[in-house]
Amino acid sequence: MSYVVEAAIGIDDKSATATRGWFRIDPAQCRFVVQGTLTADRILLHARALSIYGASPVAQNGTDNLCIAPDNFVIAAARQCRAGQSQVPFTMIKPTQTDDGNMVAYLAEDSEYDDEQAKLAAIQRLLVIAGYDAAPIDGVDGPKTQNALSSFLKSRGLTADAVSTPNFFETMITAVQAPSATGLTWCNDTSYKVMASVAADDGKGVVSRGWYRIEPGKCLRPDVVGQPRQILSFAEAVDDNGRAIKLNDKPLNWGGVRMLCTRESKFEIREHNDCNTRGLTSAGFAIVDMSGGGRTLRFATP
Repeated sequence: MSYVVEAAIGIDDKSATATRGWFRIDPAQCRFVVQGTLTADRILLHARALSIYGASPVAQNGTDNLCIAPDNFVIAAARQCRAGQSQVPFTMIKPTQTDDGNMVAYLAEDSEYDDEQAKLAAIQRLLVIAGYDAAPIDGVDGPKTQNALSSFLKSRGLTADAVSTPNFFETMITAVQAPSATGLTWCNDTSYKVMASVAADDGKGVVSRGWYRIEPGKCLRPDVVGQPRQILSFAEAVDDNGRAIKLNDKPLNWGGVRMLCTRESKFEIREHNDCNTRGLTSAGFAIVDMSGGGRTLRFATP
């Protein structure tokens, strides 16, 4: 895939179901999740893209709802969640037996990239999020991608061979999450998880996208493609179950008076009339002043 993902595995054996995560997997890479011989009635998988991607296409169509935790976890009885755990859909998988005796399962996306294309598309995707013009994200090399990558490396004091280092995607993600003098950056100064949405107005219409998850103490740059006339932002603090945090009976959120449509799950919405009658939710977005070339919005508790 062209995304950095985190995966959790489920082992269903003799009516007992256990889960374990998270295993981070970089594009075009493999990772061992179980060492030794694996005996199980069923093997299940749940994968999620990192929060920096916002509404990323990692489809979850499994019918087994099993427990996970926000951080690294091992849950022995994964069908009944405890405090701090939540249920997500797991998909049953059938790994392929390889010649060397290992069992392999592949994560893929609709683009059907090979390894080199997946890695390049992943670099393009993060460059765009970091504010560099590397679009379209297609896994095809060219002058635009190379110029954007060269500018990124120069701005971080990195040499060209940094691209081939094992931790290059970690370097890119760290750069994306750092405040920048260009583009829009969100920083979460609260002790809560913040879910944010960005909207772009190009003069012909408005597209709202979300949700971007921003952990406490972290920053994140949403991907805003092109040069819209206006950028808008809405964010709200949520608990581990996704419910809005309230202080003095008022939701803890950051927005404005421009009413646009959102929904509870990840979204990209282009039509903003009659939100409620269409099963959507209205939220007040704030216009972001980008006149200085860049803006960092800091979310803090009053």
